[in-house]
Amino acid sequence: MKATFKLSSLLLVPLLAVLTACGGGSKGTTTTSTSPTVVSIAITPSPANVPLGSSTQLTATATYSDSSTKDVTKSVNWSATGSLVTVFSSGQITGAALGTDTVTATYVQTGGNVTKDVTVTVQPPWTAVVAGGNQTFSRKADGSLYSWGLNNRGQLGDGTTTDRSTPTPVAGNVLTWKQVAVGEQFTIALRTDGTLWAWGFNQNGQLGDGTTVDKATPVKIGGSSDWTYVAAGKAHALAVNKGGVLWGWGRNFDGQLGDNTNIDKLVPTKIGTATTWLKVAAGTTHSLGLRTDGSLYSWGGNLNGQLGNGLSGPDVLVPARVGSSTWIAMSAGDTHSMAIRADGALFGWGGNSSGQVGNNGSLNVTAPAQITTANNWTVVAAGGSHTMAVRNDGTLWGWGSNSDGQLGDGLGLDTSSPNQIGTAKNWSSVSAGASHTFGLQTDGSRWGWGRNAEGQLGNGKTTAVTTPANLP
Repeated sequence: MKATFKLSSLLLVPLLAVLTACGGGSKGTTTTSTSPTVVSIAITPSPANVPLGSSTQLTATATYSDSSTKDVTKSVNWSATGSLVTVFSSGQITGAALGTDTVTATYVQTGGNVTKDVTVTVQPPWTAVVAGGNQTFSRKADGSLYSWGLNNRGQLGDGTTTDRSTPTPVAGNVLTWKQVAVGEQFTIALRTDGTLWAWGFNQNGQLGDGTTVDKATPVKIGGSSDWTYVAAGKAHALAVNKGGVLWGWGRNFDGQLGDNTNIDKLVPTKIGTATTWLKVAAGTTHSLGLRTDGSLYSWGGNLNGQLGNGLSGPDVLVPARVGSSTWIAMSAGDTHSMAIRADGALFGWGGNSSGQVGNNGSLNVTAPAQITTANNWTVVAAGGSHTMAVRNDGTLWGWGSNSDGQLGDGLGLDTSSPNQIGTAKNWSSVSAGASHTFGLQTDGSRWGWGRNAEGQLGNGKTTAVTTPANLP
């Protein structure tokens, strides 16, 4: 078919082309388009923390001259000032050595580069390790909680009653664990939101959930979210809230709850009216408490003089002050007590059949007795029948029962006075269980020794270890 066109249409095309070339009939004005430039960069998280050997992702967000924002994480150049952090082009950083470093993001552009620094702290991979009974718990820098050892009552919190010989995550994939207290066969723990959780054996109501039914996974205790410190004994628990009020629950046959009765409590019960409690410690039948003014109190069973009141035998049903000194730390073992005075001097009292008080004797001690003349003690942990401590020079010391190698000196013999364990001078904390011990060094490494029949050393075996052994 033959196409036809009107002449007017053909003449219009070149005319439009001419008009376009001349600016479409405008008055000759010219518009110049300018791209917005980056004026600042924000990095998140800031500041940043990364555990040694682990990685975290940094994100860079640019603000432009037109007030718009954009993720420029993959467009900036990442660099580190020192060698403590390994930085990748994606913005991922890995902790290479403990300490603080600076990471810089640089956006390159015509007219001037834009940079932003962020402080990065490389933390120890493990921030806490706690031995109790025949099990152990450890908290990572990311807030996750792991457990291993005896699990006959679900005290590991992994949803089973199977013993574990290697670290196993506590059920729930929670990353907000703050403090954990390990009793004989139950566990109490705090989260960063101030809530209280418990699991394991519950015969005496020590889980505080109003029942006597065992729990194999963490259960929330009550509705409060103001808890600040918790302690677990053989079958009772103690806790302090933000108001400085003391609470207790569980077994109370010897008055270890301090509520002036011998009746078990299935839920947290307020103890007295004081509002200055700071920390607590729980033994088999006795309890210790430290107030904000440094005064030390004890209550509960006193058959071995573990209350430090100069007597042995009569139980004490309410908190009673121990002497008049000012204290900074205390720990309750099965039947003995240890405390550090404000001047760094160490004292012990109570059951002493294995030399666990450390006064170079084996007779029970009914009042605080100074242990050595040293005044540089910083950490003390009372276990079943042994005691471990750290001095401010980072050295580790142990005394008392050593039948399972729990002192860590490799000898297996009881000792009735502090003996230095090894030559390392980088111990930061230590915790004592029934017959095993765990310690942390300043680099965040975990070391365990002693009884291991239930797998409480976490090394995949069930044989005792008589000197500190690293648990990666």
